[in-house]
Amino acid sequence: MVDPRFEQGVALFNAGEWYACHDVFEELWHECQGPSRKALQGILQIAVSQLHLQRGNLRGATVLLGEGLGRLQAYGLVQLGLDLDHLRSAAQAWLQALQQQRPVETLPPPELRPAPLSGDGGPSHAGYDGRQ
Repeated sequence: MVDPRFEQGVALFNAGEWYACHDVFEELWHECQGPSRKALQGILQIAVSQLHLQRGNLRGATVLLGEGLGRLQAYGLVQLGLDLDHLRSAAQAWLQALQQQRPVETLPPPELRPAPLSGDGGPSHAGYDGRQ
């Protein structure tokens, strides 16, 4: 069974509700076991980096974006039922802009998209169920 809090966290992430998203994903991260734990932490760090940006903390945002990307590099295209490749691409663009001290306002915010469908029409990886 998929944990409804995960879906809530994804919706909050995509709505740019970074603080609320952080609260939901951090709770799940504390409960998570197994290989998906680091992926969840990476997503959490990217969300918190956006919160730092909202608050004008460019250094904190840069550090957390880098750490979040580093955690997500260990995974393939899909984890937790999400398209990690899309998330990594967006986060990498933000990180490069911050490192080069370019404005980020014109960049689309990082987004959590569902994993692409597999050849059988179903998702290519299961969602979060707390055991991963």
